[in-house]
Amino acid sequence: MFDPTARPRVFGLPPGVDFPRALAQGLRARMAGAPPEALARVTLYLNTGKMLARMRAAFQDSAAGFMPRLRLVTDLGADPMSGLPAAVPPLRRRLELARLVGELMARQADFAPGTAVYDLADSLARVMDEMHSEGILPQALEQPGLADDHAAHWERSLAFLRIIARYFDEDALPDPEARQRRMVERLVGRWRVTPPQDPVIVAGSTGSRGATALLMEAVARLPQGALILPGYDFDMPDVAWNSLCSGPIPDEDHPQYRFARLLGALDLRPQDVQPWGHVTAPDAARNRLVSLALRPAPITDQWLAEGPGLGPLDRATDGLSLIEAPTPRAEAMAIALCLRAAVDAGRSAALISPDRTLARRVTAALDRWGIRPDDSAGRPLHLSAPGRLLRHVAAGFGRPVTAEAVLILLKHPLTATGSGDRGNHLRFTRDLELKLRRNGPAFPTGVALRLWAAASAEPDRQAWAAWLAAWLEAMPAFGILPLPAYVETLFAQVETLAAGPGGQAAQSELWREAAGRAALAVLSLLRDEAPHGGDFSAGSFADLVGTILQKETVREVDGTHPLIAIQGTREAREVQADLVILAGLNEGVWPAAPAPDPWLSRQMRLKVGLLLPERQIGLAAHDFQQAIAAKQVILSRAMRDDEAQTVPSRWLDRLMNLLTGLDGETGALAAMKARGQSWLDLTARLEAPNPLPPARRPAPRPPLATRPSELPVTAISALIRDPYAIYARYILRLRPLDPLLPEPDARLRGMVLHEIFEQFVRNRADTESLSAARTRLLALTEQILQAEIPWASAQRLWLARIAKFADRFVADEQARAARGVPAVLETTGAINLDGLNFRLTARPDRIDLLDDGTVHIFDYKSGEPPSKKKQKHFEKQLLLEAGMAERGAFAALGPNTVSAVSYIQLGGEGKEETTRRDVGEFDQHWIGLQRLIRHYLRHENGFPSRRAVFEARRDGDYDHLARFGEWQMSDTPEPQDVG
Repeated sequence: MFDPTARPRVFGLPPGVDFPRALAQGLRARMAGAPPEALARVTLYLNTGKMLARMRAAFQDSAAGFMPRLRLVTDLGADPMSGLPAAVPPLRRRLELARLVGELMARQADFAPGTAVYDLADSLARVMDEMHSEGILPQALEQPGLADDHAAHWERSLAFLRIIARYFDEDALPDPEARQRRMVERLVGRWRVTPPQDPVIVAGSTGSRGATALLMEAVARLPQGALILPGYDFDMPDVAWNSLCSGPIPDEDHPQYRFARLLGALDLRPQDVQPWGHVTAPDAARNRLVSLALRPAPITDQWLAEGPGLGPLDRATDGLSLIEAPTPRAEAMAIALCLRAAVDAGRSAALISPDRTLARRVTAALDRWGIRPDDSAGRPLHLSAPGRLLRHVAAGFGRPVTAEAVLILLKHPLTATGSGDRGNHLRFTRDLELKLRRNGPAFPTGVALRLWAAASAEPDRQAWAAWLAAWLEAMPAFGILPLPAYVETLFAQVETLAAGPGGQAAQSELWREAAGRAALAVLSLLRDEAPHGGDFSAGSFADLVGTILQKETVREVDGTHPLIAIQGTREAREVQADLVILAGLNEGVWPAAPAPDPWLSRQMRLKVGLLLPERQIGLAAHDFQQAIAAKQVILSRAMRDDEAQTVPSRWLDRLMNLLTGLDGETGALAAMKARGQSWLDLTARLEAPNPLPPARRPAPRPPLATRPSELPVTAISALIRDPYAIYARYILRLRPLDPLLPEPDARLRGMVLHEIFEQFVRNRADTESLSAARTRLLALTEQILQAEIPWASAQRLWLARIAKFADRFVADEQARAARGVPAVLETTGAINLDGLNFRLTARPDRIDLLDDGTVHIFDYKSGEPPSKKKQKHFEKQLLLEAGMAERGAFAALGPNTVSAVSYIQLGGEGKEETTRRDVGEFDQHWIGLQRLIRHYLRHENGFPSRRAVFEARRDGDYDHLARFGEWQMSDTPEPQDVG
């Protein structure tokens, strides 16, 4: 097949060709004169599993015959018959390293945040893998002056890196990369003694990893060996090739750098690379244009010399379009339209992008047309249903479980799927949510759940609550535990949730489907390797679970469209579609910014011989050069992200600059943008909202029979300020939903303070001294706060506030006790309004019967008491309670004269805002109330929204229902009959 006397054989295929098909055709052509079985003796090493699958398909699509032996390069390291010990699972190695990192950070707390233990272990494992692959031993870290002129941080990281030397010992169990390197070295050594007589070919790899490059160099030197390089730039001149490795720092960010390094190791020149077969690029003119645009930075002056020789640029860019979308959403919608058009035309299309957020947006946009693309990256396991359930349960370890967390778990689609009674489960969950929202507790306990269910006569509800209570009580408390204990608890807690009351985990949906099987595999591996992990805190364990799940993906191919694919940039050499879309072409996205290395600086890497951060940029550039060489290509970017203006990808920027310099502002580049703009125009039309007239300011007029015939005195202020709120609450019977995650807000503070001072006044002694009263007040406060407020910080803060004004309050209370006694404490009274079918109710905080026979009404305020002006026009609660008291609304008092009403501030300075009786004043407010109620009991009068709110910027509970924002407060209310 090959001339055994020839120099190392290296072949190449230009960017844009169907690499697997061209490789298969060329191999059959070379074996045309050989016996049929000769092809079966060829060993073909490929770079990825997807490339191998496409190669197999390419041979099967051709004429019947034998196939070569198809192997993956990574199969060498996984060979169980090699005699080497099996590779250590990566998770075990990372857990071992996490223990070392944890010990380092315990001694040097300022080295990194405590939450970064596993992340640092992961990055350290990547450094080790790279050292193994490149054949670099820990002794390289001992060279003198390695960390000279660098920050002390690098000295400390070097000291730690030397600890990993144990993993490079001959008797150490190998990592996968170490085993791969040893296998390649062993194979190369054997080949030196006895070269294989049958052809061996490595195809599709760029040699970016050290072990792979070593294998490729050895194969190229075999008598019957050859390399076939993907996306080899045959248009690049010698001066460009020579510049890649000539400087003090190699030009690793160039797409062809890996090939230049490989050829240098083989002592070959770029022109020694021969074309594989008679395959031509889909667009040779485009390849020449892109090759020139991507020239190494030191020789971009070649643009002036070579540019005029490219020929008509419109011919090279005829198949290119450029979408410059204003926003990421517009970019995703434009791409979705391109893919939809391809489906309508029956053409295959591939979206290539490293931006997973963009890919998810495009997938969501395609869903409106029922198109589900085949996404090669799949869905991150931590975002799948089992992944979310595992993360939520792990996050509850070691901390009080909130009502929000409980309901998130109960509403999860996998919860209680093994009980066969999912309907009752959802019903009980809804009832529990309403209970927790309205009455708490903020941190549900097993006791609280059992008491709630005991109030019901449903045995199923009680069994359900007992199941949930047992699950809550099994949650681990805060503490440091061995990793196996946490893993077993996670297994048990998740399966208990999935099983449901009386159900079986095996019958649930938890471990079924692709995502469930993947999650079970990950968790089972963690269980197997947990003994190597040491001790964890609850928070660190939750972080570990999230990190492990995040690294796994689930690919679901059922129901995907056969013509539409979303692929990563590394698959560019395997893509063969009628339309290729390169999206996310912004700097920082494609190419991505090199990941920071917390262990070695760039200069230290260069001295040691490790790969520079630019390597990833060079590989991404090679992917770009191959993908843009397709016949029909759309380039896409968003000109702005969520934060600021974006910068075009360096490769796209070079291409645009070259086209502008050669062809002006109105040439080929303008035509590319025009073709892209047509998709943006379609997007704008698709996204254009249907104009709807804005809502008018409402003033609904319900039937008289439905209007409220009874209101509490506290609702009168709302009837004056926002009548629409009375309509919504008392006629439509809509109540604001309490927050799912309660917090110690002003409302809760007011309720607790009212209870404290009610009990204090109710149980006061006649002969109690000021100091004794103060002591009793603070003791009562602490007791009630501990019983009612589950937040320790709020308990301390509120207790301190009450202690601050306790002296003034008890002194004022003693003065009030000298004038009278409390006759009414939190007791409801009611009275009918004369001549109206209406009843007014009230529950005063306190009414004192004074020594002169009159009464004094008090109301406690946790905030600032209303001024007299506000009381006169809006805040009429106490003034109307005075009218009720004088008309006998409170049985304990009978009709009695009110001498004064007062607001007592429970906080701050504890001031008292008092309004004393004026002749006829209370009667005037009572007459005003009758006039107000009579107004709203007439059919022609509606309930306008936000009639006289205290602050225009304040949100009301029912503003969304009134569609406030579509109308202004200066608009005239529009009465409308309803109901």
